[in-house]
Amino acid sequence: MTAPRYPHPDLNSLPEDIRARILEVQEKAGFIPNVFLAFARRPAEWRAFFAYHDALMLKEEGSLTKGEREMIVTTTSAANQCLYCVVAHGAILRIYEKKPLVADQVAVNYRKADISPRQRAMLDFAMKVCQNSHAIEEADFTALHAHGFDDEDIWDIAAITAFFGLSNRMASFAGMMPNPEFYAMGRLPKTKA
Repeated sequence: MTAPRYPHPDLNSLPEDIRARILEVQEKAGFIPNVFLAFARRPAEWRAFFAYHDALMLKEEGSLTKGEREMIVTTTSAANQCLYCVVAHGAILRIYEKKPLVADQVAVNYRKADISPRQRAMLDFAMKVCQNSHAIEEADFTALHAHGFDDEDIWDIAAITAFFGLSNRMASFAGMMPNPEFYAMGRLPKTKA
């Protein structure tokens, strides 16, 4: 595995708010996802990045499930060829959806994945935002409305796609690699210790 282009800062050298959040994530996940350390080299950008991430991915309003949000990230990150985000968010997708194959399916070809017609319509739109946002038209909204998405849900789909477009490009150019722990998450049942 190659080293990141930009070395991660020492955890103990970080501002207290960032260090506390990273330690909280480590406690919950059992490891520190590389994205948290990669962005920490620039504290103001770290704070902005994770504030927007949390606003999009942790919000309670709207009809998108947490699994559907991760499905958008995994699918569009694959289109952007971002190894880090496909592996990391694919792991979270498998856990939320309780489907060990879904992340691989949507990353390779969401049109053939074991997902609902509603989710397929959502991903059709996300991919259009990802690859041809200039071509979005009223018919795209009409198609999503037919599946029960309202205009705020559609905003969420587009915003998640756009935000992770930024994340994909930052991860790729910086040489950010997925933590090994992500690869097995959600694939096998947890064993009792």
